[in-house]
Amino acid sequence: MGRYLLRRLNLFIATSLVLIAILFFATRLFPAELNYALSGIALPTSEQQLQIQHDFALDKSTLRQFFAYSAERLSGNFGISVTSQRPVSGELLGVLPASFELAFVAGLLALIVGVPLGVISALSRSKSLQKLIMAVTLTGYSIPVFWLGLLLSLWFGVQLGWLPISGQINLLYQIPKVTGFMLLDTLLFDGTYKWAAFIDALQHIIMPACTLAVLPFTVVVRITRTAMISVMNQTYIRAAEARGLSNTSIILKHALPNALIPLLKHLGLMLGPFASYAIVVEVIFSWPGIGAWLVSGIYQRDYTVIQGGIFAVALVIIFFSILIEVLYTAANPVSRKDMYGTN
Repeated sequence: MGRYLLRRLNLFIATSLVLIAILFFATRLFPAELNYALSGIALPTSEQQLQIQHDFALDKSTLRQFFAYSAERLSGNFGISVTSQRPVSGELLGVLPASFELAFVAGLLALIVGVPLGVISALSRSKSLQKLIMAVTLTGYSIPVFWLGLLLSLWFGVQLGWLPISGQINLLYQIPKVTGFMLLDTLLFDGTYKWAAFIDALQHIIMPACTLAVLPFTVVVRITRTAMISVMNQTYIRAAEARGLSNTSIILKHALPNALIPLLKHLGLMLGPFASYAIVVEVIFSWPGIGAWLVSGIYQRDYTVIQGGIFAVALVIIFFSILIEVLYTAANPVSRKDMYGTN
């Protein structure tokens, strides 16, 4: 098991170095002075100029510059934002929790709704119900996320006025940041408007979370359906039926846990598209996450923000992809031999 985890760690390190190398060479293609693109300081003083040259080894060979660039970025030094004149690392830490909160709620919605529908579609004897569920999932998979987000905003936000269409919480509520997760921070807040703020934060996250949940929801339904059909035909399921176990017990204790294993693998493969969808959703609903922050930096040609945002998003995808692969290998008896080094 230790060798397997070490291989996964080496894969994470190697992939991260490739990512840094791409950013290193891309930085030199920016239409700006190299010092400015690396540090974000437009008019550095002579001391700042020398410091930048020393930190990034600009007077050394390209290889030395790459190692210096890697060391600075891995240490959290992304320079300062051209727009706000604040450290990029600090801004990253400020916007990441909002993105994680939105992704968590969207993923939870997709699982809560998608898994039962996948099971129903697999076990139902009604062809009409099966076709209806698959038609809904196919429609959801085909709808462009930006169009769906704008449509929900128009219907439920503008015309009906049921839900807010932008932001994370009403600015009237002054909620101190403890965890960065607004829903959790409102619950931790000890004030007279605690529950009002929680309800308001919940209303703000409903539309962006539902919009973002559409893609994983369709994948969850299709994979769960296919896996359940396969599992229900296995010998141990028929043996459980022969012992007289109830259908509910067979499904919940034997079939569903094994059907969720292939779903775990596909969730790892979906992280890239999910992250790109999240960026679009954050822009549409003005959600204060890393996606909206990165797009704003691109519009304003904030080169340090662009580097920091791309590095953070890509690193999160790499990390969770490898983590899900490890969990899948641990949960799947067929693949578990790779973890323990057996043939």
